Amino acid sequence: MVGTVLKVIYVFLIKLVSLLFYFRKKSNVIYIMSFDNNLGLIKSMARQMPKNKNLYVYYEPANEAAATDLAAYGIKTVPFKNGLKLVFDLIPKIMASNIVFCDNYFPFLGGIFHPKELKIVQLWHANGAIKKFGWQDASTDKRSVFDKKRFQKVYDSFDEYVVASETMGNVFKNSYHVPFDRMKMIGYPRSDRLFKEKWIKIAKRRVYNFAPQLKNKRVILYAPTYRDDGKSFVPPKGLIESLTVDKNAIVVIKLHPLLRDLEAKLQKESTSDNVIFCNQLSTTDLLVVTDTLITDYSSVAFDYSLLPNAHSLLFFMFDLDEYKQNPGIQNDLLNWLPTKPITSLEDLQTAIKKDEAVDFSNFNHHWNKYNDGFATSRVIDRYIKTLK
Repeated sequence: MVGTVLKVIYVFLIKLVSLLFYFRKKSNVIYIMSFDNNLGLIKSMARQMPKNKNLYVYYEPANEAAATDLAAYGIKTVPFKNGLKLVFDLIPKIMASNIVFCDNYFPFLGGIFHPKELKIVQLWHANGAIKKFGWQDASTDKRSVFDKKRFQKVYDSFDEYVVASETMGNVFKNSYHVPFDRMKMIGYPRSDRLFKEKWIKIAKRRVYNFAPQLKNKRVILYAPTYRDDGKSFVPPKGLIESLTVDKNAIVVIKLHPLLRDLEAKLQKESTSDNVIFCNQLSTTDLLVVTDTLITDYSSVAFDYSLLPNAHSLLFFMFDLDEYKQNPGIQNDLLNWLPTKPITSLEDLQTAIKKDEAVDFSNFNHHWNKYNDGFATSRVIDRYIKTLK
């Protein structure tokens, strides 16, 4: 009860402050960053920004390193977290903005008064979706009436959604209960680098400087998705043994930073010199040297399929039955996965040994239709160059 009252007071403050600054002159562009995977786009925005416009990047604490990079580039960066600072600092700047870019769900957006001159654009942080979210997540239906109304107000606040396929557009339409005409088939800006030989070359250099033993080897990357509670990911006993069934390959294990305890446990189980853990490297960098990607419900699959080195992609979904219930998977999952889900260690070993090449053409047509290396340019043309 107390929590609900505090939420109501917080929303009231947001509404009040947004109303006070409703008619403020529009001179800002704001990017609210909870993922650090769109720095190239933000820098391109800064280069193309009209002289009479201010670009602010509000970032969550986990992205401080990325914010430092942007600040060194001359971009104004501000730490972002919920609280009174958000109400009295960020809200007035939003009300003085032409455009606000978001890469995630931000609850406070549902509380502001939305001027017609302000466009809020959802860029999202992933190119596709295997797991369900929003209204498709079964847990949403168990929330209070107040929470459900609050959720929908946030979903409705996004004027446009930048997507790379009609498929992802329909995912947002169904997950957020918003009209399909808000979906803009522009492409996923973060995917542009996957088409650039120069970026791939630099990423390979970063990887090989850290792990030179990966050169001229079959690299198997195991990168499972992060579960929201941080505790439900319990891989089956014998996982390391199964991943290392090809003795000529090197297995790279990349877990979410919040799974450090599990990583320590897996390191103890590993007795092979052909297993390395790479917290120091980004998943995207590791993809450029990967011959076989093993994941489960992670959006990393949609990026990997675009790379020229992509050879095989395995979906090790040992907890598929449970995951179908919470949070759920897209209803037509089995119709578009490039390979069938693997649920047992025995089948995983077999697939690793076979090392069959995967044809990604249908998969990419389904999810990466508008990803061609020029999505950033189209975003800049639509949202930045049109600013007066």
